[in-house]
Amino acid sequence: MLPETLPVCPVRGSVIYPTMVMPIDAGRPISIRAIDEALARERVLLIVSQKDKEVENPKPSDLYEVGTACNILKMRKNPDGSVQVLVQAFARVRVKAWLDRGDHLEAQGEVIPDEPGDPILVKALVREVKEKFQALLKEGRYLPPEVAQFILNLEDPSQLADYVAFHMEFRLEDKQRVLETADVAERLKRVLVLLGAELELIETQRRIQQQVKEEIDRNQREYFLREQMKAIQRELHGEEGAEEVEEFRQKVEALNLPPVVRQEAERELNRFARMHPDSAEASVIRTYLDWIVNLPWNARTEDNLDLERAKEILERDHYGLEKVKDRVLEYLAVRRLKVERARRGEIPEEEVNKGPILLFVGPPGVGKTSIAKSIAEALGRKYVRISLGGVRDESDIRGHRRTYIGAMPGRIIQGLRQAGTKNPVFLLDEVDKLGISYQGDPAAALLEVLDPAQNKEFVDHYLGVPFDLSEVMFICTANFPQNIPAPLMDRMEAIEFTSYIEQEKLEIAKRYLLPRQMRETGLSEGQVVVTEAALMRLITHYTREAGVRQLEREIGALLRKAARQILEEGKKRVRITEKDLEKYLGPPRFLPETEAREPQVGVATGMYYTPVGGDIMFVEVSVMPGKGNLILTGQLGDVMKESARAALSYAKKNAERFGIPLERFEKGDIHIHVPAGAIPKEGPSAGVAIVSALVSALTEVPVRHDIAMTGEITLTGRVLPIGGVKEKVLGARRAGIREVILPRQNEPDLADIPKPLRQNMTFHFVEHLDQVLDLALVGGLKALEARAKARPKKRVKGELVAHA
Repeated sequence: MLPETLPVCPVRGSVIYPTMVMPIDAGRPISIRAIDEALARERVLLIVSQKDKEVENPKPSDLYEVGTACNILKMRKNPDGSVQVLVQAFARVRVKAWLDRGDHLEAQGEVIPDEPGDPILVKALVREVKEKFQALLKEGRYLPPEVAQFILNLEDPSQLADYVAFHMEFRLEDKQRVLETADVAERLKRVLVLLGAELELIETQRRIQQQVKEEIDRNQREYFLREQMKAIQRELHGEEGAEEVEEFRQKVEALNLPPVVRQEAERELNRFARMHPDSAEASVIRTYLDWIVNLPWNARTEDNLDLERAKEILERDHYGLEKVKDRVLEYLAVRRLKVERARRGEIPEEEVNKGPILLFVGPPGVGKTSIAKSIAEALGRKYVRISLGGVRDESDIRGHRRTYIGAMPGRIIQGLRQAGTKNPVFLLDEVDKLGISYQGDPAAALLEVLDPAQNKEFVDHYLGVPFDLSEVMFICTANFPQNIPAPLMDRMEAIEFTSYIEQEKLEIAKRYLLPRQMRETGLSEGQVVVTEAALMRLITHYTREAGVRQLEREIGALLRKAARQILEEGKKRVRITEKDLEKYLGPPRFLPETEAREPQVGVATGMYYTPVGGDIMFVEVSVMPGKGNLILTGQLGDVMKESARAALSYAKKNAERFGIPLERFEKGDIHIHVPAGAIPKEGPSAGVAIVSALVSALTEVPVRHDIAMTGEITLTGRVLPIGGVKEKVLGARRAGIREVILPRQNEPDLADIPKPLRQNMTFHFVEHLDQVLDLALVGGLKALEARAKARPKKRVKGELVAHA
């Protein structure tokens, strides 16, 4: 039974169902006054939900017509004036009339009894509601375990519908409809529909999350529907963002890009236009578009193919290197002829750019890099240089894919952007120092760059579109060509840069190094004079190199000390002579070998090559009592050790002819030593010197001190050709030797030696070791033959044998 009138307590955002015990917080005067009236009467309160929770003082029209009658169990007043009551709901009530008491509302109502409905239908609905409820809990709808278990254990269908509706996150309108439904079966159906909708919503959310995740993985973040895109585009970009998009669009249209590149650029531009300018993805696309619009897709420089001008530039910037200069001028001449034929329509334009990739090979400091720069100046092209030394990642050549954070194009594309044209002179420095790692082989990536059949459509991983490299003039440099992979070497034409001789270094120092260092040290012309003799001594005694880099550093040190002397002592002019070098630079750092003073037994003068030039070496052989061992010292390489063993075998084979007792091999140890052990000695060059010293030590016939020799040998006595003839001859001449023994097959190499030097020296070309021994030993082969005849003989068992 209900009282005749019930005080009404409006609540916002919630609905209370019968049988529930709930705390209610009341802070509004209209609610507090209604609670006081209920406590003063039968302690029965009608709780009704507001339609709009923003209304502070609701009228009857702002409230639903169905509420819940509750008994007030406890009431507590808070210090701030609010009231907290604990109520137990016991009936659904429909309001028949509203009574406005001024400071609160009251209502006359009637109880809405439950209508049981079809028992079988209700039972089925109860089971279905519990299954859907459990499914929601599994999908992540959190409820305290004890509450969830309590709901699943409810047997009363009416209570089940009410409790599920209360604890689920349904809309207020849906919860109110559940309260207003008297038919239990209909109420269960309504709750079941709400549970199904919630499950469908969860499934939709999951599907959306999956789609969002896939789009993020593909860097395609599109959070808005297409029909809303135009409406929100202005808010996403604003005026500044729209101007940036339009600027990119105008640049793309003005570039006259190839169709494939234009299609990719427009696709990225359209994506960029749909994104917020501050997003991470927009920043990636902005960088990509910036690379696209700043690459020289069609910009090129016109070649200057004037051979006379090119020759003047090469002669101006470099002294010597005649073969290299000739090859460069040949390259330019061929290109000029191709250009003229293409203009006449005799050959296609593609044929003009086809040609060998030049590989400059030589030791450091001989002008490989600088002559490439001179070629660019002669052609009138831009010059780009990248160093490949230590590069171990394929991405350094082909670039990183845009899926990586901080991705950038490879060095080839970066160099082209730096040049600003698509036909620069592109120097790939130190191509022999490429490495290999788990990140790929950069040498294999260079195959596509340097192959004329492939580089017309070179694809950088970052750009993802082909770029034409066929007009680029690639020049490579290397110190050791044997370190370059064979497939890469096959695409290049090697041009050898040999070491500078002393006379060439002297001219380079006078023409280029000394004037440049004068400018860098702030000295004016004539303030410091370095004599030619001082420069030559600086070259021979203070540097040991194939090029001139260390020489330039020494000249710079010399001039800095002279500059200090000018300021401290007030001198107007300083003259540096050969005798002044020790005062300025200290004692000599390098003392070249000089020829021996007199012929010696077991000592021969050989020649060897190093990356910093040639020099002579003394091969010493000593025979001592022992057990037939061969001792090798002097930091010899494997090839020289093999030469020593071959020399010993040759000496044993010809022992009788040379008059060498066999007991000297069997009962003696042979020690072969090459002084200056701190310098590694390698290569097939010392065979003839070892044989000469060995035969001399075994026969006690001295070797001439005024002759140097080089060449490899075989067991049969043939003399084989060697390399580095120019450097070795220069080293011998520097040591004061004017007579040299060379293999016959190396005779054409004399053309590399300056003519004045050839005229002051005597060259003997040999094919067999007999010729070498005849020239190297004092007295020649006649001395050996006379020694062999002079040996006493004794008869053993009727046979003549050599007497030890």
